[in-house]
Amino acid sequence: METDAVRKLSQQYAYTSIQMHEAVARRAGLSGTDHKYLGFFLQKGQMTAGELAQLSGLTTGAVTGLIDRFEKKNLVKRQFAENDRRKVIIEPNTENIMVLLEPLYQEFRSKSVALLESFSSEETKILEIYFSKAIAIMQEATATLNHQQA
Repeated sequence: METDAVRKLSQQYAYTSIQMHEAVARRAGLSGTDHKYLGFFLQKGQMTAGELAQLSGLTTGAVTGLIDRFEKKNLVKRQFAENDRRKVIIEPNTENIMVLLEPLYQEFRSKSVALLESFSSEETKILEIYFSKAIAIMQEATATLNHQQA
């Protein structure tokens, strides 16, 4: 059955992605998937530790450790909110993050672009539809699992 083959390829893609991101993290001097959490800052910009905990699914204690590690590498800085000094905003140092990660992804990104450009616009549209719907399914599963955990 074709769907079985695609499902297996999707699983292999996920496993291989984990392996690659672990290798990137090691080369960047980060632990585990810490570098992926930097992506939240690149995507969303500044946020509170609580917002990062909610976004990532990490505990607030784990987020504190994550921010401490990032701060030591000058990838983020903590600052008090102007209107409420009890609130701490985590500000990403986007330039330092890019200097750290961009070289590690350069070849991968270049080959990925070339691969995508080898598909017709019709095939690319199918990929867009698949990934959009797959992301929605994963987000729903994540929300359900997080809700059951509470």
